[in-house]
Amino acid sequence: MLADDSTLLREGLARLLADEGHEITAAVGAGDALLAAVAQEPPDAVVVDVRMPPTHTDEGLRAALEIRRRWPNTGVLVLSQYVERRYATELLTGSGEGIGYLLKDRVVQIDEFLDALARVGSGRTAFDPEVVRQLLARSSHTDPLQRLTEREGEVLATMAQGHTNAAIAQQLYISQSAVEKHINAIFEKLQLTGTTGYSRRVLAVLHYLGS
Repeated sequence: MLADDSTLLREGLARLLADEGHEITAAVGAGDALLAAVAQEPPDAVVVDVRMPPTHTDEGLRAALEIRRRWPNTGVLVLSQYVERRYATELLTGSGEGIGYLLKDRVVQIDEFLDALARVGSGRTAFDPEVVRQLLARSSHTDPLQRLTEREGEVLATMAQGHTNAAIAQQLYISQSAVEKHINAIFEKLQLTGTTGYSRRVLAVLHYLGS
């Protein structure tokens, strides 16, 4: 399902996804309309904007939170021009499966969007690096990331985008065993050693840092 108040973008995405073999069960322009459509027939995934009628502030993210609460098996991919930190952090620190957040202006290849949607639909995560940067931003007085080495920070930033250990190793030109050691050190320093699972580790970090 698609939810965006821009008719042009909404219809364009619908045609793109249909051409790629996806079934679009609803395409709406408001958060309440999205919730009504999901209630009738929960889809595998929804693509939702942040700011929609009537106030054009955070209706999309609030609808996304309601979807995650009532239909946890439905993936949610936020596609927006903005990072709304309060509700975004609440969304990302939820169940930890099938969550994505992309910035419209930074999606330069259609394949990037399609890959992110596929990951979210299969229960994984897909975060724009800029979204991660803004959500993790903290002052040096309170930021636990200050405990990390430069390399550990690079691994965490790449991990928070939703990449696997193998993908992190490839992007940073290090071995997969080195990635695993860095991740263990990250969780140790951030007191997250009990966190397990691919997407859970990312969301546990976001939860620890708070909104």
